[in-house]
Amino acid sequence: MEGLVRMTFPQIDVAVRVVDWQSAHGRNHLPWQQTRDPYKVWLSEIMLQQTQVSTVLDYYGRFLERFPDVSSLAAASQEDVLALWSGLGYYSRARNLHQCAQQVLRNHGGVFPDRADLLVTLPGIGRSTAGAIAAFCFSERTPILDANVRRVLTRLLGFASDLALVKNERTLWAHAASLLPVTDLVDSMPRYTQGLMDLGASLCVPRKPLCSQCPLQSLCVAYREGDPEKYPVKTRKLVRRSESWWLLILKDRAGRVLLQLRPSKGIWAGLYCVPVFPDATSLMALLSGSSFSNISIENRAPFLHVLTHRDLYLHPVVAECDAEMVPQDLGDWFAPEQWGGLGLPAPIRKFLDSL
Repeated sequence: MEGLVRMTFPQIDVAVRVVDWQSAHGRNHLPWQQTRDPYKVWLSEIMLQQTQVSTVLDYYGRFLERFPDVSSLAAASQEDVLALWSGLGYYSRARNLHQCAQQVLRNHGGVFPDRADLLVTLPGIGRSTAGAIAAFCFSERTPILDANVRRVLTRLLGFASDLALVKNERTLWAHAASLLPVTDLVDSMPRYTQGLMDLGASLCVPRKPLCSQCPLQSLCVAYREGDPEKYPVKTRKLVRRSESWWLLILKDRAGRVLLQLRPSKGIWAGLYCVPVFPDATSLMALLSGSSFSNISIENRAPFLHVLTHRDLYLHPVVAECDAEMVPQDLGDWFAPEQWGGLGLPAPIRKFLDSL
């Protein structure tokens, strides 16, 4: 039967145990936990999507120093936002972040909505992120279901339905809502929400979960079954594919590098990048044209850059020439001291820094 769970415990026990555990053993020191400012919490939630806490900490501080509030972020250019985000990856988050700030300013008077059902209408804020912001900042009794929490709850409940199906995901949301705290919501909702995240990050991990330390062990169906790693169930797998890109690193005699602004959609959208070619033939066709003469060319070792759904095999070709040889529509020249202010993909920045 779809959505069937083997829940044999008082539901309130879950919230009480998670809240108590989080207070004593959870993460309570992170900078975004010391505030109920929805701007700061929202920023942390977006940065933490598919990114480790240790990586986010540095970016979070720098971002707030540059954009201390939603108004300053909304007033910035997308180029400035992407430059500060450079290296954090998943750049659509930064573009949505900028659009969301502008929409909060334009449609909500610069004040974030205080309900999850309104937050979810903003760019880049999904249901789980909206729930987290609402719970942390406004103590709204609303669930979240990010990857960590999904794992904790499916194991706890013995929820064996395939989450690749929307109807089963919807059922799990309903179960998540049924387990929420019912008393002292001002304190319990933020702690419960953080506690589920912390359990998934520290104990209820994908492989070899630390069940002996978990406050929910005696309630957990997956623990009783002896096979927690079979949860969650999701049959639809991410289809990966590979691409090869040839990168033209074109330097002039002054050490500047030619960079182009990437298209508004696709990989590294809106970032600055060296010219990209689908194969070596098309790259060499450009360099062998009449515009170029007496140009030195060096093929560097290719390297792999892994994205969520794609493996990019990058083939750098370094060429040096006089700037006046290069057609003006091919890009703009940037000196090394300017690179730090540009939104550059992490592998491109790393390669340029190695020149």
